[in-house]
Amino acid sequence: MLSIGDLSKRTGVKIPTIRYYEQMGLIAAEERSEGNQRRFSREGLKRLSFIRHSRDLGFSIDDIRELLNLSEHPEQPCEDAHIIATRHLEDVRHRLRKLKRLEKELKRVSACDAGSVADCNVIETLADHEHCITEH
Repeated sequence: MLSIGDLSKRTGVKIPTIRYYEQMGLIAAEERSEGNQRRFSREGLKRLSFIRHSRDLGFSIDDIRELLNLSEHPEQPCEDAHIIATRHLEDVRHRLRKLKRLEKELKRVSACDAGSVADCNVIETLADHEHCITEH
């Protein structure tokens, strides 16, 4: 059995985040020590590692909850997992497109060569969205 501190060290997940995941029902402390400290099994370590990797890939808590539920039923087809991953991929692609537009706008605006703030393209564009050339 692992203490919450050991679990944190092994996964790189901070203790308050582990408690948060516990409150969200994503992980469970299997038992408590005589001093009322949380104790986690190797299965808890694997589950937290799964959550950590999923969060690193940008999956939402709801998606992670669904994926964890799917992982508890290994006999089931993996179609639902693919649907979740594909949905997340589309969301990432949408954000990338938006970031590209943002990059283009910031590149254009930051190329300001005005001598004073009164004529500054950055300030002017931030004050009036109509000066933007992209929708971001």
